[in-house]
Amino acid sequence: MAIEDQILYEDNHLIALNKLPGQIVQGDKTGDVCLADEVKAFLKVRDNKPGNVFCGVIHRIDRPVSGVVLFAKTSKALSRMNEMVKERSFQKRYHAIVKNRPENLSGHLEDWLLRNERLNKAFVVKSGTKDAKLASLDYRLIGVSKGGYHLLEVDLHTGRHHQIRCQLANMGCPIKGDLKYGAPRSNPDGSISLHAYSIVFEHPVRHEEINIVAPWITNEIDFVACGQ
Repeated sequence: MAIEDQILYEDNHLIALNKLPGQIVQGDKTGDVCLADEVKAFLKVRDNKPGNVFCGVIHRIDRPVSGVVLFAKTSKALSRMNEMVKERSFQKRYHAIVKNRPENLSGHLEDWLLRNERLNKAFVVKSGTKDAKLASLDYRLIGVSKGGYHLLEVDLHTGRHHQIRCQLANMGCPIKGDLKYGAPRSNPDGSISLHAYSIVFEHPVRHEEINIVAPWITNEIDFVACGQ
């Protein structure tokens, strides 16, 4: 999919894209081309910009995850957005497909997570464990499918490594396709069925509320909405 077809929102200060599974937001040890560099190249050509193009990474989502990612087009916007992220006024909502129905149809999860760098995985540990960080989220069941899958809506309150993947697996609901956290089989495209559905924040310059929603691109499961 071309970059211009992934754009969800753009103005003079920000650009938001609907990331595909497999794309990496920021360069890493793999050396693969990252989305930030693709955006720079796209803006340089489209806008006929001389010299370097600024594209600041505001937040990241895991490579096998899809959904909305926001970039700053100016250093001023990046600085202000970074403050919002630190202050947790940058709201993130995810959709996750799980096979197992949660015991409670909605709830609040708080766990202490410890990241294992060698395994690139997070583990739920006891409070007081050295280097562990508190992870917090709310979830609710919003849909079911004929195939027995369940759609969860997740409001993320902290941004820990693999937080949603680890916490949902810990309550018995590993995300579809997520072998690392207990799913029985992978998705054919190597993705996991976790999608950054929306972000809400105050615009760094205009100071108005911005709500960006990213529709699923790769999910082919039909869900029937369910109430609480």
